[in-house]
Amino acid sequence: MNKLFSFLLVTAVICTGCSGPSIEDYADKSPRFVAEEFFSGPMKAYGVVKDRSGKVTRKFIAELDGSWEDGRGLLREKFEFDDGEIQYRNWQLVPASQKDISPRQYVATAGDVVGNSTLSVAGNAVFMRYVLEVPYKGRTINVDVDDQMFLIAPNILLAESKLTKWGFNVGEIQLTIIK
Repeated sequence: MNKLFSFLLVTAVICTGCSGPSIEDYADKSPRFVAEEFFSGPMKAYGVVKDRSGKVTRKFIAELDGSWEDGRGLLREKFEFDDGEIQYRNWQLVPASQKDISPRQYVATAGDVVGNSTLSVAGNAVFMRYVLEVPYKGRTINVDVDDQMFLIAPNILLAESKLTKWGFNVGEIQLTIIK
């Protein structure tokens, strides 16, 4: 019985310690991120992909172009990796909450994303979690992605994506988007 109690206590402490910051923690931070402004027009992104040990395995440059019509956004992305691979992703962004509610939320979908994602915005932060279909050894696997992005200047967004499979770290993406 003592061993079971100890195990449950340690598990509870570990799970509590693993929870990261909440989007609401950034509600008073500036500059304020407004999706309809930042994700509008051409942008360029520069980034790296890291494996689970933190080693950079690939780098990329991406061209992004955003547009909005009737309150709905389209963010077109073209990634060019240093090994010659090119990937495309088109995000559809549909407001899910009122403009004056924090965090502001959008339903986000893309062709290689499983189901819907929620993009949440508060202050200078943008958080999004989704399941991405990733090509791997001639097949496709699903990877959980936890994006945290921060507007550090009106035209610069820093992003970090943690990639996990079955709860285990499998990699990370770091990038900078310049408007």
